[in-house]
Amino acid sequence: MIEKTIHVDRLENVINVFGSFDENLRLIEKELNVKITDRNSELHISGGEEDVFYAEKAINGLLSLAANGEEIEARNVRYIINLVREGKDDKINEITRDIICISAKGKPIKAKTLGQKIYTDAMMNNTVTLSIGPAGTGKTYLAVAAAVSAFRRKAINRIILTRPAVEAGERLGFLPGDLQSKVDPYLRPLYDALFELLGPETFHKYLERGSIEVAPLAYMRGRTLDDAFIILDEAQNTSREQMKMFLTRLGFGSKIVITGDITQIDLPPDKKSGLIDAMRILDSVNDIAICKLTSEDVVRHELVSKIIEAYDRNKPASKKKS
Repeated sequence: MIEKTIHVDRLENVINVFGSFDENLRLIEKELNVKITDRNSELHISGGEEDVFYAEKAINGLLSLAANGEEIEARNVRYIINLVREGKDDKINEITRDIICISAKGKPIKAKTLGQKIYTDAMMNNTVTLSIGPAGTGKTYLAVAAAVSAFRRKAINRIILTRPAVEAGERLGFLPGDLQSKVDPYLRPLYDALFELLGPETFHKYLERGSIEVAPLAYMRGRTLDDAFIILDEAQNTSREQMKMFLTRLGFGSKIVITGDITQIDLPPDKKSGLIDAMRILDSVNDIAICKLTSEDVVRHELVSKIIEAYDRNKPASKKKS
C-alpha cells in the first residue's frame, strides 16, 4: 500500500473532475481500486503501487482536460483511464488542444478522443479524407464542423453535403411529396449538424444564396465542384460506380470528406460497397487519408460503445460483408 499526493492550483478544475456528488471520483476509485481524499487543496491517492500510479496519471490527465475547458463526464473518465493503461497518457493534452470551430451558441467544437483528433488533423492536411467507424464516433458532425470552419475562414466558397438515398428497410416511393421531400429524411443528420453550428436562420440564409447545398448523391453527376468543401455521408451505401463518380467531382481548391460505417450496409447482398472498395483502392494514394474510428471513439451515451462491442462479438460467422 502506497500513497501519492497531487497538488491542485485551481479548485474549479478539481470540482469539474470530481463531478456531481463526486460521481467521477467514485468511478476512478472503483475502476482503479484506489482511495482518493481531498485535503487542503491536495488530492491523496492510496492503494496498490500500480493502481496508484495509474490513478495519479488519470487524475492529472482529467485536470488537464478541465483546464482546457472540457466538461468532465463519466465517458471522459473511462476514456482517460483506458489511455493511461495503454501508456498513452502523454497524448491526453493533444485531444482538446485545437478548436475546430465555434457553434452558433458559442460552444467550442473540439475532438474528444485521440481517434477524433487524428481524423480532424487528416481533414486539415489532406484533400480527400475517408472516415470509417461505428455510430456515435462523430464522423459526420466533425466533418460538418470542419466545413463550417473552412467556410468562415473563406478557404472555400460553399459547402456541399450529400448522401446516397438508399432505403434501410423502407421504400422512397411510399414517402409523401416530391423527390426533395422524399430524400430530406436521409439528409436530416446533416441538417441537424448545420443548425447547431450555424443556427437555423444563418443556415437558411446560406442555403438560399447557394453557399450551402444539401442534395442526394444522384444530383452530383456531371458536375465539377471547385472551391467547395464536399461531404459524402453514409458512403457505405454507395456502389463502386457511385463512389468513383463522386470522387471525380473534385475541383480546384476543394476538399472531400467521405464518412461511413461498413457494419451498416443497406445495399443488396450482391452489390459491393463503394466505400469498402475505395478504402482498398485509395489506401496508398498521396493526399488521401483513411481514418478508422472504433467504439473507443464513441461520444454518445456509454451504452452505445457497449452495444457496438456486443454486436461485434456476435457477428454471424458465415456472413461476410461485401
